[in-house]
Amino acid sequence: MTLYAQWTSNGTNPTPSPTASNMLNGHEFVDLGLPSGTKWATCNVGAATPEGYGDYFAWGETAVKENYNWTTYAHSNGDDHSITKYCDDSDYGNNGFTDNLTVLEASDDAATAKWGAGWRMPTKEEMQELYDNCTHEYTSQNGVNGRLFTASNGKSIFLPAAGGYSDNTLNNAGANGYYWSSTLATDSPAGAFSLFFYDNSAYHLNDFERTEGLSVRPVCKPQN
Repeated sequence: MTLYAQWTSNGTNPTPSPTASNMLNGHEFVDLGLPSGTKWATCNVGAATPEGYGDYFAWGETAVKENYNWTTYAHSNGDDHSITKYCDDSDYGNNGFTDNLTVLEASDDAATAKWGAGWRMPTKEEMQELYDNCTHEYTSQNGVNGRLFTASNGKSIFLPAAGGYSDNTLNNAGANGYYWSSTLATDSPAGAFSLFFYDNSAYHLNDFERTEGLSVRPVCKPQN
């Protein structure tokens, strides 16, 4: 079966529409044949098409906002050394706080909050699995720059270069892509891991400040 997300690198549109067998809660996924069985969504949270930028979220927050910084961040008391959740280092915790949580709980996962149970943000390991098991190229789809990940089974997903927010400014839209994982950067809990790419860089997993407004591409593991 050909899926809606099978776009070619020259922007050719597919003809089939999604079917119930590749939908969860009204949102489409693609089976890339990954070893873990993880299925990747065809669109970002807040987008209606694969090349749509969608919404931007701070890590561990589930609502869009005007300013992305520590003073507006839900899980701190105003700076990067007063963290109140997801902290494994007392030097960063509010009054020495630690909880040793290193993966987002469902209540703090933007994918789950917006798309419902079964959908979630990918872990760092699942992002690495995507890289290890797909070819990837920086390309343009329907006039939008981004990176196309194509699996050995011929199916693919397109991640638009949607940029990211710092404070109230969207930076590098149309050039760079930043996608949150659900995994805390345990060597510095003021950050979390994200997939990062630009035109001449294949792929990186970097830690970004949790306050940055980045894209979310959900994953799921539906029952067969």
